[in-house]
Amino acid sequence: MIFTVSYAYYDSKIGIIKIGVSNGAVCEIKFTDNRGKSVPSELSDTAFKEISEYLDGKRKAFDFKITPSGTDFQKRVWTELCKIPYGETRTYGEIAAFLGNPKAARAVGNACNKNPILIAVPCHRVLGADGSLTGFAAGIKIKEYLLKLENSVVQLI
Repeated sequence: MIFTVSYAYYDSKIGIIKIGVSNGAVCEIKFTDNRGKSVPSELSDTAFKEISEYLDGKRKAFDFKITPSGTDFQKRVWTELCKIPYGETRTYGEIAAFLGNPKAARAVGNACNKNPILIAVPCHRVLGADGSLTGFAAGIKIKEYLLKLENSVVQLI
């Protein structure tokens, strides 16, 4: 079955956020430098409102429905990321171990890189083995910002 995705663009305190909605759920949250045709919906407006509350330090969890599209492994990783409490971090290796394959840290990193729902699926809470900030689709500066917002202890690269 093919679903149509509607995108809406919002200005946030850390950049333009693109929110994709399909079949009654958020399927994408990305940062972008370019705006496309914006088709806001009640759900995308709600998601952006919650993201704004998060960015203002007034929200620690999200209530909107998400449906990330990916492989079974990626979905398992993203489910594990959603278990990381606000203000805490894990390493790629720890996530791999939680999934039952401690040698899959690189695969976990790749799944984090493919995360289609930034912020709500908190891949920003995953650090390198030495505690350093490593790749983030929206850039290291935004990752650092989000971790500082959550009062996490971060080590700059």
